[in-house]
Amino acid sequence: MKSETLNGVITYAPNSRDELIDFAVKHQKILVAVNAEKILHATDESRAIINRNLGYPDGIGAVWALHKKGHKEVVKIPGCELWLDMVKKHHNDKSFYLVGAKQEVIEATVKQLKSEYQGIHICNYRDGYIKTDEEERRLIEDIKKHQPDIVFVAMGSPKQELLMERMQKQHHGVYQGLGGSFDVYTGNVKRAPQWWVNNNLEWTYRLINQPTRIKRQIHLVRFFINLILGKY
Repeated sequence: MKSETLNGVITYAPNSRDELIDFAVKHQKILVAVNAEKILHATDESRAIINRNLGYPDGIGAVWALHKKGHKEVVKIPGCELWLDMVKKHHNDKSFYLVGAKQEVIEATVKQLKSEYQGIHICNYRDGYIKTDEEERRLIEDIKKHQPDIVFVAMGSPKQELLMERMQKQHHGVYQGLGGSFDVYTGNVKRAPQWWVNNNLEWTYRLINQPTRIKRQIHLVRFFINLILGKY
């Protein structure tokens, strides 16, 4: 699978979700979402985290940047959908471990997954409130004990990526950071309706419903100007 460097951020250019999943599984990668904000506001630390792992186009900004680099077939792959694509593809032949969100949310997530994907093997799970080094040590020891094929960590960036890297050193597998995806999956947080998603207007829907995001969205104008000027 090919990749490009966008403002120093190495971003892979998958032509399909299956291609990305198969590549990640084969090479036991840590999947990290890349969007316009991460490209625009890249720091030495954030670049290093993404570049050590597998950055994929989670947002339409990253997709447009890859299109401009000549990857016309690349597709947008939202992380909140990708993890479920992975579950759907591998729930009969891979094992899973889930970390993140509040206790009631992670429990609801596991219950819903078991209901929707009969036979899924969830080794274990826990909430995302890891407060001490000892708690993290016990978590990693539990992951080493259960040997899951795929681990989902929903804690927000860069905390989840740094934790996944520490996990990966102790147990090789596929890892994906999910941010607030468990809350979306269980209905605790509403995602934009499908029409907005399909037309790449999810950011607009969020802005309409959360006007305070305007300061954040203004920065995206800089990204698109830079893109037009060929700075990426």
